[in-house]
Amino acid sequence: MDIVMDLLKAFFVGGLICLIGQILIDLTKLTPGKILVGFVVLGVFLGAVGAYEPIEKWAGAGATVPLTGFGYALVRGTKEIIDRDGLLGVITGPMAAGAAGIMAAVLSGLLVSFIAKPKEKQ
Repeated sequence: MDIVMDLLKAFFVGGLICLIGQILIDLTKLTPGKILVGFVVLGVFLGAVGAYEPIEKWAGAGATVPLTGFGYALVRGTKEIIDRDGLLGVITGPMAAGAAGIMAAVLSGLLVSFIAKPKEKQ
């Protein structure tokens, strides 16, 4: 029964984040790219002030998979490496924390490019 509740919480929080994004797309003149960057920055901000960790613990993948979770991962990695290496962690922290997500996106894009048949826009 615990797994069902975990799934429901993840679905609720992830769906809420997506709903907010869709509302922003429909009701504002913001481009999708600006909205996506806004979500990453929001995750960084909430992670920096300590507000995202409780959401992540409660919602699990519903909070870590969306772009807000990527921003939070950057902050968390930066904090850990600053604690370990000092001021140099400001530069190396986000790179180390974001490397796995960025590499997954690059490899996924590469694999899809082998399979997909792109069409020209009319």
